[in-house]
Amino acid sequence: MSVRLEASSLCVGYGERQVVDSLDLSIIGGTVTAVIGPNGCGKSTLLKALGRLLPARSGAVLLDGKQIDSMSTRDVARVLGMLPQAPSAPEGLTVADLVARGRHPHQSWYRQWSSDDAAAVDAALAMTGILDLAERTVDELSGGQRQRAWISMALAQGTDLLLLDEPTTYLDLAHQIDVLDLVQELHASMGRTIVMVLHDLNLAARYADNIVAMRDGRIVSQGTPGEVLTEQMLLEVFGFVSAHEIPQV
Repeated sequence: MSVRLEASSLCVGYGERQVVDSLDLSIIGGTVTAVIGPNGCGKSTLLKALGRLLPARSGAVLLDGKQIDSMSTRDVARVLGMLPQAPSAPEGLTVADLVARGRHPHQSWYRQWSSDDAAAVDAALAMTGILDLAERTVDELSGGQRQRAWISMALAQGTDLLLLDEPTTYLDLAHQIDVLDLVQELHASMGRTIVMVLHDLNLAARYADNIVAMRDGRIVSQGTPGEVLTEQMLLEVFGFVSAHEIPQV
């Protein structure tokens, strides 16, 4: 399988604070990768850099072999979709209108809204099981429905590479499973490449092909769940370990 997204000696930060430090990472096409680690370790910062929401201080991010900062915003958005942590929508915006925003990368002054765009929106809503909610406003939805609406918007972009920053935040366990089952289905049925930040180690073990464990802006361990989720990793990354705390893989 080819490398879809790559970080090479990547350094990223805010102001004078460096958060991600000389990090190397390769995301293989057609896989689900979960990024785990304690709060403040740089997980979300890494994802923002991979999605070109934060510039690299040094090093590079490569998207399909091209330096992502040399690509236009529109070209990146046609290949890569990103769902940030706890996104918000304007009050009164309908689900259909939210998902339609995913078609913006395909619009231009000479190519306006078309039947292809409408079909892409309907298909995205159908894939996430919320076609019947299209005319509801986003603020009327439950937490799980809202996450499905945002994922629909990312799907409407027509990309096969998705970055999801803590897609289960603020959801109860049932809705967490619901959203991650959807992510797994999108991966299994359409071969999408997915990178997601997760806090729950058991969910990471259940849904990811590969796990990247971070601490202090660096990768401590990466590989399959069985390779990464060990007593040594729990001790080194989270500072604790006991037999019942090791997820079953």
